[in-house]
Amino acid sequence: MAENSTTAWLNSFLMPLRPTFNEVVALSVFINILALALPIVTLQIYDRVISYNGFSTLQGLIVGMTIVVIFDFVLRQARSRILQNVALRIDVYVSRKLFNKLMSLPMQTLEDEPSAHWLSLFRDADTIRYVLSSKSATLIADIPFVLFYLIIIFVIATPIAWVFLMVLLIFMFFAWQAAAAVTAANNSEQKTTQTRSSLVLEMINARSTIKAMSLERVMSPLWEDVQAKHIEASVNQSTKIENFSNISAGLIMATFICVITVGALAIIGHELTVGTLVATCMLSSLLLGPLNQCVSNFRAYHSFRQSVERLGELFNSASERQVSTVNMDKPNGEIILENVSFAYSPELAKVINNIDISFKATGIHALVGSNGSGKSTLLRLVLGLYKPMNGRILIDGADISQFSREELSTWMGFVPQDCILFSGTVRDNIACRKLGISDDEVLRASQAAGVHHFVVDMPDGYNTEIGEAGCRLSCGERQRIAIARALVGDPPLVILDEPSSNLDYQAELELRKLLKSLGKKCTVIVVTHSPALLACCDDLVALDKGRIYVAGPSKDVLPKLFGAGADHSNSASPQLINTESQKHNKIGAMQDSSQAQTQTKATAQQKKLIAVRAVKAPPIMDTPIFDRSENEKQKEQSKLNEAQTNTPVSPDRTGGKP
Repeated sequence: MAENSTTAWLNSFLMPLRPTFNEVVALSVFINILALALPIVTLQIYDRVISYNGFSTLQGLIVGMTIVVIFDFVLRQARSRILQNVALRIDVYVSRKLFNKLMSLPMQTLEDEPSAHWLSLFRDADTIRYVLSSKSATLIADIPFVLFYLIIIFVIATPIAWVFLMVLLIFMFFAWQAAAAVTAANNSEQKTTQTRSSLVLEMINARSTIKAMSLERVMSPLWEDVQAKHIEASVNQSTKIENFSNISAGLIMATFICVITVGALAIIGHELTVGTLVATCMLSSLLLGPLNQCVSNFRAYHSFRQSVERLGELFNSASERQVSTVNMDKPNGEIILENVSFAYSPELAKVINNIDISFKATGIHALVGSNGSGKSTLLRLVLGLYKPMNGRILIDGADISQFSREELSTWMGFVPQDCILFSGTVRDNIACRKLGISDDEVLRASQAAGVHHFVVDMPDGYNTEIGEAGCRLSCGERQRIAIARALVGDPPLVILDEPSSNLDYQAELELRKLLKSLGKKCTVIVVTHSPALLACCDDLVALDKGRIYVAGPSKDVLPKLFGAGADHSNSASPQLINTESQKHNKIGAMQDSSQAQTQTKATAQQKKLIAVRAVKAPPIMDTPIFDRSENEKQKEQSKLNEAQTNTPVSPDRTGGKP
């Protein structure tokens, strides 16, 4: 079989299990041979014991059947234990292989399919285990004995055997038709199941938004539509299976009627005895039983085949590099992008377009730009999560494509825009980045990221359970823990995507101090629009539609972006203004929302912005000014009272009197 076949992976696994399955087949042979004991005993009782009052013969038959029943029980128990062992080995092998493969898939491959698709693969592993270790597997071993029982019937009751031969041919044709119909219905049901699972996962992930905004009325029609299609497909599949099962049961009843009729005629013609007819009827159940079970198990067998093919396609797909092709010591953190371009698919426009930029080792480098300009995508290219369409990315002069994912992750700490934590304790989420990490390293990273001061106030400290995805923590706390996790192991390159989006003002100032200290010993690349963080950056790169708009030292670039008249090292709350309406596509303008004074003048001939004047904002303090003296408060209160006294009273409030 070809190596790229979707079933080759299963064959390679089942090959070492061949001795085990041989044991199952051997036990099935003895079990099926012992099944002949009951028809034979019945034949002897009717033809000898009853006819000739053979009590001694009856006693011998009873003793023999007792031994047969005991042996049959022992053999069936042994077969069940072997199949349980097979199930355990299949579960361990397939689940481990599936998990390792998922972990090795490229990021873009994982994003190409919905979450429900990856979840369904684990159900496929359960399906394979069930079919290979349940009665479905023993049924496969029992099928060949259909011919064996047919031969026995030909030997003891030839006239009836021709009836069974015709029925067997009808069953084969019937099974072929049933397989085709069930396959189509099962494919349809599989698609609706995946669609429903996708919707359920989306609703679960967005449960807080749905509850807060009362979106039940919006989600209910979607759910009803998806569920209705799923029910329709399931009912259609079940109906077809039930129809074939009912036809199969009817065919078996018709077979018994034909057998009894032909047998009765043969007895009248002295071709058969009554005992032979009864024994043949008992053999017919052994002959037709597996055929009937095959019809009932068509769904399981088809699901098994689909599961094997889906997992085979996954296992045949390309993985990330698992072993580095070159050996390199811990890098200094210099990053160079040479003519890098990237698009999420060949049909879509490029998100990153021919970017050439270098980030020198150490220092803080900022990426800014409007939404959709490619900032986060550029970070993922640097991390090696995406593979560029053109160009290459170097770390200390070496192409990152030469290194394994594991090695790159030890060199790069990453704080994503959406901070995802895992069920477990605070310590588990910080220490998961590095195996065997000491408590001192956890404490050092926590203190640097500002985690320690709020963790020590928790009931169990670092052993506090944070719930699913950290649901028991605030967004800011989750973000700080994600920063601490990225700092574990002292990586030479730290990449942060909007690290202050959920932090308060004081935490943002602490993060700025952290970035300053990190910039002295490692390379920091940060996507941010926070003025507090931009003020401490050494270099700044502005992106616009996947291209570099301007890049250089922050002291030179900030005036170009935010206006030459503003002091950007001390600005309090600037914001980047969308540049699409600006004549020269400037990226933004520095404004302070509380103290900026904007003057606009318009004329009939010229309806456009004439002038914007921004007042210089007060410098950033190390701590927010929340406390003032009582004298200042009293002075402000007296001025407010005096202003209210001098304010003229509206005529409406004086009853119209002056």
